[in-house]
Amino acid sequence: MKRQTVLKHLRRYGCYLKREGGSHSLWTNPANGKIEAIPRHTEIADRLVQKICRCLDIPSVK
Repeated sequence: MKRQTVLKHLRRYGCYLKREGGSHSLWTNPANGKIEAIPRHTEIADRLVQKICRCLDIPSVK
């Protein structure tokens, strides 16, 4: 899945960029305070996207 698609999905559910790391970005869900690392690859594996959504307590990308 394209990284931009994942980031758009995160923003749609209220998540925002907390900070940039060396090889990843940290995104947080302000509703529950959970933080998850998003890799900076142009393509992100579908299973990793599911894990990211599950950890941030938002619905999976369709």
